[in-house]
Amino acid sequence: MKYGYVTVASSIPSVKVGDVAFNILNIESAIAEADGKGVEVITFPELSLTGYTCQDLFRQGTLIDATEAGVLRLLEFTRQMDIVAIVGAPIVVGPLLLNCAIVIQAGEILGIVPKTYLPNYSEFYEKRWFASSQDLRPAAIRYAGKNVTVTPQPQIFCLSGGAKFGIEICEDVWSPEPPSDRLALAGADIIFNLSASDELIGKHNYLKQLLSQQSARTISGYVYSGCGFGESTQDVVYGGNALIYENGKLIAESKRFCLEPQIIISQIDIEKLRSERRTNSTYINAQGPQSITESPLLINAQAPENPEKEWKLLRTVDPHPFIPTSDDMNASCEEIFSIQVMGLAKRLDHTHSKHVVIGISGGLDSTLALLVCVRTFDKLGLDRKGIVGVTMPGFGTTDRTYNNAITLMNDLGITIREINIAAAVTQHFKDIGQDASVHDVTYENSQARERTQILMDISNQVGGLVIGTGDLSELALGWCTYNGDHMSMYGVNVSIPKTLIRYLVHYVATTGRLSPTLREGSSSQSTEQFSDDVQMEITKVLLDIIATPISPELTPADDKGEIAQKTEDLVGPYELHDFFLYYFLRFGFHPAKIMMLAKEAFANKYPESVIKHWLHTFLYRFFSQQFKRSCLPDGPKVGSVSLSPRGDWRMPSDAVSTVWLEECDAL
Repeated sequence: MKYGYVTVASSIPSVKVGDVAFNILNIESAIAEADGKGVEVITFPELSLTGYTCQDLFRQGTLIDATEAGVLRLLEFTRQMDIVAIVGAPIVVGPLLLNCAIVIQAGEILGIVPKTYLPNYSEFYEKRWFASSQDLRPAAIRYAGKNVTVTPQPQIFCLSGGAKFGIEICEDVWSPEPPSDRLALAGADIIFNLSASDELIGKHNYLKQLLSQQSARTISGYVYSGCGFGESTQDVVYGGNALIYENGKLIAESKRFCLEPQIIISQIDIEKLRSERRTNSTYINAQGPQSITESPLLINAQAPENPEKEWKLLRTVDPHPFIPTSDDMNASCEEIFSIQVMGLAKRLDHTHSKHVVIGISGGLDSTLALLVCVRTFDKLGLDRKGIVGVTMPGFGTTDRTYNNAITLMNDLGITIREINIAAAVTQHFKDIGQDASVHDVTYENSQARERTQILMDISNQVGGLVIGTGDLSELALGWCTYNGDHMSMYGVNVSIPKTLIRYLVHYVATTGRLSPTLREGSSSQSTEQFSDDVQMEITKVLLDIIATPISPELTPADDKGEIAQKTEDLVGPYELHDFFLYYFLRFGFHPAKIMMLAKEAFANKYPESVIKHWLHTFLYRFFSQQFKRSCLPDGPKVGSVSLSPRGDWRMPSDAVSTVWLEECDAL
């Protein structure tokens, strides 16, 4: 295990029913391949040494003895290997024949786990041959030359590095009380399932939902291996399913109905899972004494012979973790908008307000906030003229952003007010003795605070709410003026990062989702609707806003009249900061792990030195700017990460970043 990742594999080998030697040969081949690829644990299907469909042949001593001889051979084969292999076999314990998983490493049997729930309905009749673990009393047996205790007690296997796993077999996970529930609560990070589930119409999707839900409920990794080609098709067919989940998310799967053997390999992030468990109070509460009736048996795996063995991240790292990745992207964007709209709608309803005031700069943040306001007013059946859009040109405002702001407000049919702040700010500079030629923080913040004062005063005039436009990325970096653009009466973008804002505006621009009627659901085709020309102009403006460099425009434009003050030149690329924020806040990862993931995600875009520089910047600014988040205005939580002091994030404003920065500097 490295960086919290455990490399696992699910194998579907070629099988011949009753031919143990053939099956062992194919299992050995899969183990060797997996070991060569750095796999730490590999699992095989249920009764993989014999084949699941032996039926009454399981009563034959010849088959049982051949299986034990096969295990002896497998022990010898793995003697020089670190990999843990989990195979399925019928094992005799006293008067019982048990359907078991055998855990093997370095020529030793670490443990034997018997199946608990035996299907005995429809096409299944396992009770004809096997006994349940519930029928078993702990027994010491001699098997394949090893002394082993077979017990119904829950067994947790501990890998070097601290990761833990448990095992259940096929029907166990279909039961009302899966063994994996107890195993996870007892500390198992990963559950391995040896299975033999046949194929029926619709069953595969149900199986995937079942495994996804079990992985999510137990906040665990779940590795599933189901019988495939080679099993008897006398009455049923086995399609061969290898599936790997992490906290409900499918991260790897095999091809179904494949004639060739398959191995799927992936890595499960134990550190992420444990972070989720610690955060989830429901999971913590479930670990009370009443939840685990019997203490688990802890079994230690042997330490690797070569701890310095080369490690490589096998998983793809999404460089934009905040952007939806669902199959229906439009539905995801609509859901995000709906959350924002419902939050603002409730606030307007509660305050009996029919007006909102919003500063429109021609930038991304204010554009998204304006779109939310428009949708909210349409949903509530309010006149859009109640949306007061205020553009406030200053010393750094460019023609591009000014024209985009005016055009967008005009096309959306809201009330437009223009107030140039240059004279007021100049007078303020005289009042406080600020040299206007010195473009320092006072020069910049005075403009931001003047704009906020104007918005607040206009809100008093019209009896409306000032809608905040600041986003999650700016809050994380503190890139907002305290009591300036930092302040509002309701912030609709407060939990949406910059990368997602860009995506949402692009969604509106390319789908034309702003051709509304007066009230949501109306079929009227009145003149209230936009013409095609207006819709095209809105699309053009939105796309240009997306293409405009991000800037507060608080310092004068360059000689060509273009934006000189570019935010990402000053604080770093937002896509990097959003990436850092996600893993820092969502999972509490170390700077070293965040750095490793960022190098993987942005390998072809940013040099390692650049990533490290901006990671240091992120950590420093995140800690130093907490005071701005401690008095954050209200706003809706949209995604899994929020910095609201009343919600997800509580942090002292005077906490120091020394430990994090030292680790970052040492990278």
